[in-house]
Amino acid sequence: VMSEARGEGRDQSGNLSFVVGCVDEDHRGSEEGGRIKNEGEMRKGEEEDDDKDDDSPPERQIVVGICSMMKKSKSKPMTQIMERLCKFEYITVVIFPEEVILSQPVDKWPLCDCLVSFHSKGFPLDKAVEYAKLRNPLLINDLNMQYYIQDRREVYRILQEEGVDLPRYAVLTRDPDRPEECNLVEGEDHVEVNGEVFPKPFVEKPVSAEDHNVYVYYPTSAGGGSQRLFRKIGSRSSVYSPESCVRKTGSYIYEEFMPTDGTDVKVYTVGPDYAHAEARKSPALDGKVERDSEGKEIRYPVMLSAMEKLVARKVCLAFKQTVCGFDLLRANGHSFVCDVNGFSFVKNSMKYYDDCAKVLGNMVMRELAPQFHIPWSIPLEAEDIPIVPTTSGTMMELRCVIAIIRHGDRTPKQKMKMEVRHALFFALFEKYGGYKSGKLKLKKPKQLQEVLDIARLLLAELGQHTDCEIEEKKGKLEQLKTVLEMYGHFSGINRKVQLTYLPNGQPKASSEEEGREEESQGPSLLLVLKWGGELTPAGRVQAEELGRAFRCMYPGGQGDYAGFPGCGLLRLHSTYRHDLKIYASDEGRVQMTAAAFAKVRAYVCRCFSILRVNICGYLLTVDSESLTDCQQRVKVRLHEIMQKDQDFTEADYQKLAPTGSPSLVTSMKTIGNPVRTCDQVYTLIQSLTSQIRRRLEDPKSADLQLYHSETLELMLQRWSKLERDFRNKSGRYDISKIPDIYDCVKYDTQHNATLDLEDTLELFRLSRALADIVIPQEYGINKAEKMDIAQAYCLPLMKKIQLDLQRTHEDEAVNKLHPLYSRGVMSPGRHVRTRLYFTSESHVHSLLSIFRYGGLLDEVKDQQWKQAMDYLSAVSELNYMTQIVIMLYEDNNKDPGSEERFHVELHFSPGVKGCEDEENVPLGFGFRPASAENQEKQTNQGSLEDLSQDETDRALSLSEPISIKRSPMSRNRKTGSMEVLSETLPTSSKGTSYRLFPSCSCQSPEIKQTGLGGYLVSVPLDQPLYKRVHELFSMPAVKRFSVSFARHPTNGFEGCSMVPSIYPLETLHNSLSLKQVDKFLNAACEHSSDAHAKTMKGKHSSQSHAFRELGHLSFCIMMHLHETTTFYGSHVGSPINITWGIECLE
Repeated sequence: VMSEARGEGRDQSGNLSFVVGCVDEDHRGSEEGGRIKNEGEMRKGEEEDDDKDDDSPPERQIVVGICSMMKKSKSKPMTQIMERLCKFEYITVVIFPEEVILSQPVDKWPLCDCLVSFHSKGFPLDKAVEYAKLRNPLLINDLNMQYYIQDRREVYRILQEEGVDLPRYAVLTRDPDRPEECNLVEGEDHVEVNGEVFPKPFVEKPVSAEDHNVYVYYPTSAGGGSQRLFRKIGSRSSVYSPESCVRKTGSYIYEEFMPTDGTDVKVYTVGPDYAHAEARKSPALDGKVERDSEGKEIRYPVMLSAMEKLVARKVCLAFKQTVCGFDLLRANGHSFVCDVNGFSFVKNSMKYYDDCAKVLGNMVMRELAPQFHIPWSIPLEAEDIPIVPTTSGTMMELRCVIAIIRHGDRTPKQKMKMEVRHALFFALFEKYGGYKSGKLKLKKPKQLQEVLDIARLLLAELGQHTDCEIEEKKGKLEQLKTVLEMYGHFSGINRKVQLTYLPNGQPKASSEEEGREEESQGPSLLLVLKWGGELTPAGRVQAEELGRAFRCMYPGGQGDYAGFPGCGLLRLHSTYRHDLKIYASDEGRVQMTAAAFAKVRAYVCRCFSILRVNICGYLLTVDSESLTDCQQRVKVRLHEIMQKDQDFTEADYQKLAPTGSPSLVTSMKTIGNPVRTCDQVYTLIQSLTSQIRRRLEDPKSADLQLYHSETLELMLQRWSKLERDFRNKSGRYDISKIPDIYDCVKYDTQHNATLDLEDTLELFRLSRALADIVIPQEYGINKAEKMDIAQAYCLPLMKKIQLDLQRTHEDEAVNKLHPLYSRGVMSPGRHVRTRLYFTSESHVHSLLSIFRYGGLLDEVKDQQWKQAMDYLSAVSELNYMTQIVIMLYEDNNKDPGSEERFHVELHFSPGVKGCEDEENVPLGFGFRPASAENQEKQTNQGSLEDLSQDETDRALSLSEPISIKRSPMSRNRKTGSMEVLSETLPTSSKGTSYRLFPSCSCQSPEIKQTGLGGYLVSVPLDQPLYKRVHELFSMPAVKRFSVSFARHPTNGFEGCSMVPSIYPLETLHNSLSLKQVDKFLNAACEHSSDAHAKTMKGKHSSQSHAFRELGHLSFCIMMHLHETTTFYGSHVGSPINITWGIECLE
């Protein structure tokens, strides 16, 4: 375009991307209506090179001009986006030199068809407006509206007119000509502005948006003073000042301070149909900017709610700014806009750069290509419609993803029981309504503080009067006090107290209560103190990496993570076509896992409303009445078998392992004599505690810090308690402590291995063998018991899963963009529904039992299901991050009423890898392996014939690497609107699942990672494009899809200390119909209800049974209300408050 280039931008291949310079008068061409009509010579000397091969006239180029201060034009985000924009065949970018903008008249400025211009410090906005009037280019961001953006009063006025929620505010204008507008009355803890009272804390903002000196004033009860915010200087964004009086000169906006949990949300739009959001630490906290190891401010991706997406659209359209940034405050369950910044780019996000260039390029071509008779149409991007290949060899639309996920790595759970009779405990029990149900759970800081106060008072009385009438054991009270005083504060996450009313006292002393000689008389309370079980840093890393892995399952997620061609989950969400809800039970470790999985901190994750945790209090709760009898009977039988001082007999195998589970039988063989094995375990525990005591006596170990800030003293307390509780005075072992022992030794083996304690691995081996029997069999020994207990655990969850699948195929318009606002989105009706349920081990065990023993399929008739059941039977442990994944697809080519219309796949992963060598780990059959039926269909695929003759049920060994390499970023020519990437095609393989078993840390040199776990197999670029695309979609589909997920992205941190990686998903079945699954879930739910009715019949009146049935009906109503908390109309996406309804229904 330029006859005199001042500078050039080049892409990674060295190709010219854009130029900086001025238009030569001789090459400007004819003009009509202010637009360039003849731009044949695009760059000086370029026509000579083109004419060598083609005598046809050059194609018309659309010139996009960048008119801004050079600091902005040459910034990294602008450069990245412009380089991508230049990949459009008919677009060329010109950057206006700063000296031309500042010193030359506008008629001397370069010519352009489309103008990207925005105000910043020193920029002559008036001249830009004049240029736009002269040349009439297509404006990406309206210039006149940028005057309004510079005045916060105008910004708030426009937002109010658009119906956007704002913090309550008042304007104080100090203008000598309008003294009536300056009415300020200042009190000690408030200000009154024009009659509007703002109690402290409140915010004081200058009316000029260019003035970033915003003050937050605090009340005297919080120490007074003010926090003074300013533009970042180094690592500071604000400072505290003792000054409490407001400023006396200048005009300001005073607004209510919004409690946001210490974060701000920055939203970046690219047109009305795209929004990217990030959260950062609020500068109003302590003023210190959080930066990463590279010195960049730490920000976390945030997913916007439906209401927030509508706000983003309104802001973009109201201010006529295609590229626009604004600030959101999430407080009190609502989102408020507090600032509009105008033209803003996201920093350090390749995914955003790709999407931004794509949206802008398509927008420019859509508006200008018809005027210049350029042959162009909107391309149908692979990620714009959620269609993926399936194992049946057809292309289907992904409609729903449901996952049940266990929490991540945690500290050992600990528990202490004691019987209490003091009047203060009974008063506390009555105060919080314990008598209504006979049980009480105390988690709130205030409640735990009351328990601590009682313990301190009783211990003080025991210290003063040794003969006082306090029945509680002093040792137990001291332990209660010590645990409650840990950490120095209560958070409601890491400790809880449960109280259970015992009308006749404790009937039988447990191993912990042994020694009470006198019989219990009168009522008492069983106090159970639970602590520990906190999510560790390793658990957070595991959850984050699993979140990245899940993104690969969505359309467009097969390439680089945070790079092009797409980003799967985030791409769907940014374009308002992803219906996502994340549920978590009320346990702190579960909620923290869910937050880390979503790639945000817990306090940033405001889109996962507390409402969902409230609902999960019912959804992921346990039917304790149904469990009591059945599970108690199972535990009694389990304890009887495990207390025999002899080797397991054939009869014991029949009693303990009637299902013939290989993992269970193997553990029983390892144990031999259960009592002798318990003796060995007890001896090893004694040895371990002795070693820890010796370390404590060693001065060198005095200040030794263990993993997660644990000390040797705390470690000793943990093991000493297990030593006391495991064997009672009569020599019998408490089998219920075996899971706790395994829990502790697994934790220390993984995280505290540097202590090098003797015989730890032997203790791990024996306790694991015992735990592999006790843990799964506590959920039922035979199939009938497993089903009864499983249904009692997860009946509400099963009903919710059934509802998720039904509502997806009914095509409900929940959490989708309102049709009125969906113009411009290429596939607004296409959406993917995702429901993620984070919970504890009990629900995962139970749900898996339902799928295994509930009669979903017949193992005799279905070979794939038989193989899946053999695989599950060989899995000995459902470790942290275990996943059960259900994926629903729709085949739009089938009749809507056909059973083949909807296709369901069931996948499973046993979670993180164990501490031992993985020689005996059962091998699955990969993620979405091709079926034998598919092989028969694909035998005549021409050049792909060899691919269709692969063995189906064998994982790919590391000695048979796939030829995989990164798809090249460079381009030889412009092919359409954007870079055409050669998507992945395997050239040769053996094993259709492409399952690269991740236990080996070495990687074939032919395999190159494209991102966090993504792999691309390239096709020779010399093949014609149509042939490559044809082969891509005509090949056996699983071969393209499964490669990207074959090597689980979590393996990227396998070599990292203390963070074991996660096993990849294994497909249990990939050819289920929705009708089949719905019928199965319905039958399981009905069976559970019938079984419960029989249980209730002998215990309660028909009135109680009727009330219970009403409760199940209420649950369905509650779930329906929750799933439809967004509506069309003026309040699209606004959540309704149904917490009161949940409390009533429960």
